[in-house]
Amino acid sequence: MELTIKQCKSLEGHITVPGDKSISHRAVMLGALASGRTIITNFLKAEDCLSTIKCLRAMGVDITESSDKVTVEGRGLYGLKESCDILDCGNSGTTARLLLGILSGQHFSSVLTGDKSLRRRPMGRITCPLGQMGAVFIGRKDASLLPIAVQGRNLKPIYYKTPVASAQLKSAILLAGLFASGKTVVEEPAKSRDHSERMLRRFGAEIEVDGCVVSVQGQRELRGQTVKVPGDISSAAFFIVAAAIVPGSDITIKDVGLNPTRSGILEVLREMGADIDINNYRLDTGEPVGDLRVRGSTLKGTVIEGDIIPRLIDEIPVLAVAAAAAQGQTVLKDAAELRVKESDRISAVAKELVKLGADIQEQPDGLIINGGKKLTGAVCQSYGDHRIAMAMSVAGLVASGKTVIKNADVINISFPGFTDALKMLVVE
Repeated sequence: MELTIKQCKSLEGHITVPGDKSISHRAVMLGALASGRTIITNFLKAEDCLSTIKCLRAMGVDITESSDKVTVEGRGLYGLKESCDILDCGNSGTTARLLLGILSGQHFSSVLTGDKSLRRRPMGRITCPLGQMGAVFIGRKDASLLPIAVQGRNLKPIYYKTPVASAQLKSAILLAGLFASGKTVVEEPAKSRDHSERMLRRFGAEIEVDGCVVSVQGQRELRGQTVKVPGDISSAAFFIVAAAIVPGSDITIKDVGLNPTRSGILEVLREMGADIDINNYRLDTGEPVGDLRVRGSTLKGTVIEGDIIPRLIDEIPVLAVAAAAAQGQTVLKDAAELRVKESDRISAVAKELVKLGADIQEQPDGLIINGGKKLTGAVCQSYGDHRIAMAMSVAGLVASGKTVIKNADVINISFPGFTDALKMLVVE
């Protein structure tokens, strides 16, 4: 599918964005491991999260989908069944990495694979600590690439210092820790998103958090819950940036998750001069939620580096668009992790913004962007990456003429209905 975007006059109106992808994954996984029924509203029915449902169903979990909710009949910690087929995680790194943690403690064998993109993404940082806990892995390049076979075992607890701040790595170890005979501890160099800790606690796990150190006590029963998934700030980010860079814009995005481990984009954009207000702030099933009002602004360049990177890692492609539209230089550092996402996002965003006329230089761990250059529509590639496709769509709103994004159907991986939401707001 090709997506054509035209330069617009402004963005105006109210929208909601789909449920948070990270929370949706975790809610259905913990629901499967809990005793009793879990009801999830505003679940993200996008390809990544549906891959998680498909894998859990293959292991005997009864999951029912309706228009407004997902119902999971929990099987308890040890109630999953060995699948008679390979578990296909599609494009979802979260599905693969978190399931590796869960399957490490099961008393059966499993094989996980994914699409071409996922089979290139690194898994060794996951299988290494899980192997230390006692699970056995066999796979390509010493079980660092999918497909990977895992033989679950009786797990022992570990104290593990992660080499990077990664919510997926932390979550995989904590999920494996549910099955270990004692306390499993994870220490990160910086705090990554904490949805797993919040949701584990909600389901009844014994979780302790002390700064960047998180622990879970193993072999405790989880209990089914009702979970309301907030709007995904990573999805909202595209509209936040769009409204900030298109003059005269005034939009409201309702019911957005504002977890402080995810809201780094708001801090950076405000530092750049964006006009962003938070209204109706509240806690909803353990997660901060609010409505965001964003108005067109004159942005200025900034430096993005250090501990804030894990708190906005998924938003960097669209932040690069904001930087291209801003006055002055923006420097992005410490983001080498972007090179092993669905695409090499550093390279992809640099190549595509250059096509539009941006002054952008690729660095080993980031980008240098000299903003304020006139952008002109061009034909852009998605690289099979949903966030690159949406970021280039936002850039097209301020580029003269037409911008065409090839293979834009990948947007459905995380945001079905993105183009419809954008059309609702655009004033031509």
